[in-house]
Amino acid sequence: MRTKDRIVETARVLFNEQGYGAVSVAALASACGIAEGNLWYHFKTRRALLDALGERFADAIETRLTLVPGGDPVAGYARLLDAIIAEFRDFRFLYRDQRSYGEHGERVAAQAPNWIERTYLQFESHLGALAAAGLLDWPQERLRDLAINSTIILRYGLDHYRELGEPTGTGTGAVRRTLLRHLTLFEYRLEVGTAAQLRAAIEVIEAEALAA
Repeated sequence: MRTKDRIVETARVLFNEQGYGAVSVAALASACGIAEGNLWYHFKTRRALLDALGERFADAIETRLTLVPGGDPVAGYARLLDAIIAEFRDFRFLYRDQRSYGEHGERVAAQAPNWIERTYLQFESHLGALAAAGLLDWPQERLRDLAINSTIILRYGLDHYRELGEPTGTGTGAVRRTLLRHLTLFEYRLEVGTAAQLRAAIEVIEAEALAA
């Protein structure tokens, strides 16, 4: 891995673990195994480093937004859940620490409203595929509301547990609880086998989070 890429990846991990404002340049350079001067050579300011992380975040969102239901709507929805939770987990400091770093970078700030709308549409498409396959008994005219509410629970689930003083790090089960909580919105209207499949997929997602 190039030094610049190693700095960005190490910063992402440390910012997630300790908080953006808690990681000094000296600590970041030490974790990368380089001198502070070398770090400053690649990133003249902390803001430049944050912008580089924002670009990775943007790329992750654009990749996730390409996911479509496909031939198996249950597997497709499970893939979507896996991807969006990974996005929230891998870049959680961007959601959590804005008070510390201020405004988002230009690309993230410009695209955020569009990403939100496209995410609602993506969830509506996947939930609609479940309904069209007879696996979800849900009125077509209410799919939009279900998509929005599902996205809100997934987006703010970990923040909710943190505000309650509950641990949200790896191994706490917070990801699993968040995914199961979103499922309560519509599980009672799912075909029994489909509900079981999605619950099993959530257990796999939790196991993958532990192994990461």
